[in-house]
Amino acid sequence: MFDLITESVERPLRKKSPGSKLVSIVVHVVVITLVVVIPLLRVTDTLPEMPVMMAFVSSVPEAPPPPPPPPPPPAAAPAPKSAAKPTVTTPVNPLAAPVVEPSEIAPEVTRVASAGVVGGVEGGVEGGVLGGIVGGLVGTAAPPPPPPPAPPPAPKAPVRIGGQLTAPALLKRVEPVYPDIATAAQLTGLVILEATVGTDGCVESVRVLRSRHPFLDKAAVDALKQWQYSPLVLNGVATPFVLTVTFNFSVGR
Repeated sequence: MFDLITESVERPLRKKSPGSKLVSIVVHVVVITLVVVIPLLRVTDTLPEMPVMMAFVSSVPEAPPPPPPPPPPPAAAPAPKSAAKPTVTTPVNPLAAPVVEPSEIAPEVTRVASAGVVGGVEGGVEGGVLGGIVGGLVGTAAPPPPPPPAPPPAPKAPVRIGGQLTAPALLKRVEPVYPDIATAAQLTGLVILEATVGTDGCVESVRVLRSRHPFLDKAAVDALKQWQYSPLVLNGVATPFVLTVTFNFSVGR
């Protein structure tokens, strides 16, 4: 850089010299050897020795001896020989009389009840007195009392008329009385009621399903309560039922 400024062309340090290059290479080799190779050799010499692993092999244990064979079953006791002569057992009490065992046991006798005698009573005692004993036998139990009568069946819930179930015949029909005040006010329309009929065919209760006016509702309810139907019988039992009745109030001209 300075030679360009001073316009000097001479460069004494840039001259090629083979001897300096050789010396430089040798110096680098020596330095690398001292810095790298020698420490590696020392570290290799000081490496710890790895312990030698020792394995022990044990011999296979011998199989246990087989279990002893089961003991033989006890010999069956010999059947006692039937002795023609009775045997005498030795009593525990020496002063007691000897007990003689029977040689054979007599079979149990099954008693069959006799068919009874002429003049006997059914259910009597075998060997009783013909005609009975006044006052009965002492110690015999009295016959049990008869069971109490079965409670009456619970009343069935009312069934609704509709579909295949039709209402019974209407025996008594009462038309509603048109109130004068409703006629003067020109009140018209439909009143729909629901009636519950008892087992005797009489209307027990009435409920308003669709109201038109209180005057018309009261007239329809009073008339429906006087209706009477034939009893509804299902499976031989009188059954209450529920049906719907519609009244149409209109003013005639």
